[in-house]
Amino acid sequence: MLFVLVLNNLILETILKDFLDQKYLQYAQSVFIHDDPIRIPHQFQRKEDIEIAGFLTAIISWGRRPAIISKAQHLMNLMDNSPFEFVTEAISTDLIRLEKFVYRTFNSSDLLFLVGGLKEIYVHHGGLEEIANQAWTTNKNVKMVIVALRQALLAHPHLARSEKHLANPLSGSAAKRINMFLRWMVRPKTEGVDFGLWKNIPTSALQCPLDVHVSRVGLKLGILQRKQNDWKAVEELTQNLTKLDSNDPVKYDFALFGLGVYEKF
Repeated sequence: MLFVLVLNNLILETILKDFLDQKYLQYAQSVFIHDDPIRIPHQFQRKEDIEIAGFLTAIISWGRRPAIISKAQHLMNLMDNSPFEFVTEAISTDLIRLEKFVYRTFNSSDLLFLVGGLKEIYVHHGGLEEIANQAWTTNKNVKMVIVALRQALLAHPHLARSEKHLANPLSGSAAKRINMFLRWMVRPKTEGVDFGLWKNIPTSALQCPLDVHVSRVGLKLGILQRKQNDWKAVEELTQNLTKLDSNDPVKYDFALFGLGVYEKF
């Protein structure tokens, strides 16, 4: 009886893997970049421009994707489409142009804080990748990489209200936007979508970005049981995806998101 159950589970897992592999190949294509926030950092060639554009875009990535893309592009325009140069060299008269920026609950005070924090990180601490690498080397845990990035930014003076825009997995947050940013930076550019700029963190360590679409599909497929979209759910989903691909479990983010958004699965 036990043998039959194990065999049935293996068959179901194989069927699921084949299905999700097919959907991954279908949606992990550059043709989908145009309608996704990742199109914003794809405008740039310089590593630091990609990082900063990607990070700021990820931070405001909630709500309808067309609105996210529009606002993120507006932000790049305000930075003269040179985000690294703007962040590291802008003076007070340059920063004035950011004072009217707002996207939903993210306002100019939040933006000015992040710009200031990013300047400190790039001028004095070697950049976002260096912060991430140090945390990874110490902890071998992406959760603590997210915490380290958050702490590095919060070292810059800020209003208490701005802290809500930097997810804290230690408090249980799913940290969807930062996990998405890490996927962009770490996963190789094989499909022409992600960038593969950060080489130190392995793809096997990434955690799946969890939003309502991915959660809904995960629940329907039985690879997620937890209904609350928190860090425990992120770990549960990623662990189950690791059974399908131990080297690159987060590649299935394309499949789950595509099934949820495009196919209303």
